[in-house]
Amino acid sequence: MHFFDRLEAAIARNSSLLVVGLDPNPELLPSRYSNQADTLIAGLRDWLQFVIAETADLVCVYKPTLGFYEALGAPGMALLQETIAAIPPHIPVILDAKHSDLNTSTLFAQTVFGQWQVDAITLCSYAGQDHVAPFLVHSGKAVFVLCCTSNPAAGILQDYPTPETPFYLQVAKEARTWGTPRQLGLEVGTTTPDVLAKVRAIAPERVILVRSIWQEGTDLPQILTAGLDAYGEGLLIPVPQDWLSQEHPGELVQSLREQVNQIRTQIVREGSTCDLWMPDVCILNQHPHLDLILQLYDIGCILFGEFVQASGAVFPYYIDLRKIISNPQLFHQILTAYAVILKTLEFDRIAGIPYGSLPTATGLALHLNRPMIFPRKEVKAHGTRRVIEGNFEPGETVVVVDDILISGNSAMEGAAKLQSAGLMVQDIVVFMDHEQGVKDRLSANGYRAHSVLTISEITETLYQAGRINEAQYEAFADVSRS
Repeated sequence: MHFFDRLEAAIARNSSLLVVGLDPNPELLPSRYSNQADTLIAGLRDWLQFVIAETADLVCVYKPTLGFYEALGAPGMALLQETIAAIPPHIPVILDAKHSDLNTSTLFAQTVFGQWQVDAITLCSYAGQDHVAPFLVHSGKAVFVLCCTSNPAAGILQDYPTPETPFYLQVAKEARTWGTPRQLGLEVGTTTPDVLAKVRAIAPERVILVRSIWQEGTDLPQILTAGLDAYGEGLLIPVPQDWLSQEHPGELVQSLREQVNQIRTQIVREGSTCDLWMPDVCILNQHPHLDLILQLYDIGCILFGEFVQASGAVFPYYIDLRKIISNPQLFHQILTAYAVILKTLEFDRIAGIPYGSLPTATGLALHLNRPMIFPRKEVKAHGTRRVIEGNFEPGETVVVVDDILISGNSAMEGAAKLQSAGLMVQDIVVFMDHEQGVKDRLSANGYRAHSVLTISEITETLYQAGRINEAQYEAFADVSRS
């Protein structure tokens, strides 16, 4: 999976923008590890693995700094391998290398991405695009280009020629031409929100890895306001290194995560031009799409009563996803949830099923930069009389996007039209699976079905959150069991 896909998934899974630096710094090694271990390396190993165990559910990225490992010699490089291996596979790794040697770029890129299996690396920018290019040719990997640092002596270079048109902004501007937003991010070390705001203005679409923000009097809301993108994302925030020496660092990291998320919510609310939904419940063992499910209910996408479905069946509820296009925040969340599934599949084009899923398919085509087509629901008697709208070549693989699986008929009818034009359809992706064996039915017809949510997950979450009463919960359950 691509680095930025893994990053998005980790952010969603852990509800976190936090980065933990896994640095074997002997000066920060807690005494309980230095006293108990036979060697310094053993103590550092035990400490780093403890930090990972404490924070694996609280962060979105781990960032080992190569220099600390190199300073320990050959045992240190072996420790780097052990540390990377101890990181849970669902959390991406950025190697903080600040690599700057042009002559060794190709070989070093092969080592870090091929042998060490890290997901991204930090690079110095002074040698320009020639230095970055050998790293960008590795599919699925990413680089973060250093724009500026916070040490005072750097100002004479980084603020040149004037504070109004500083060199670090020229770096950010030029780096955007070196790679796409899915290949290249920016690293910004600063204690000043204004610096971060200027970089964000230059590169609104880039992920920014921020560092050196922690000092006495740090104004976290200002830092986040300056660095977050329009969706309250796009910023990776470091955990203070000295916290990792504490007896219970996980508690501190969890508190910071909650603080960051609260500020993010406030920033997005104040900057939104439409109504912004906010959660009002706290559930233990919460579903990863808790907020999404509750929003769908709260804005009226999940209704109760007696509703006749397209299949002719009568259900005690109705799920209407058409409203999501009028709520940009919710629509963005739903597209992201679809995208997590689509990024695991192989396909050439996205096909939406008319008419309900066409906005979703369009959004996904833009989000994933993949071409879209769609089978017409009815063929017009005039014009081109095409069954399939959009450009395609017979033999290409198409993934079908629909909203809800109830009987599976609409998805299979659309897939059949695509196949009649010489296209291959293997996967059908929907937002909600009504269950009752529909996926098995699709499988029997040669399709792999994938869903963001199932009706059981929605039911259970709404009931736990107090949105539906026991009678409504049982109504859902009865349909699910029938």
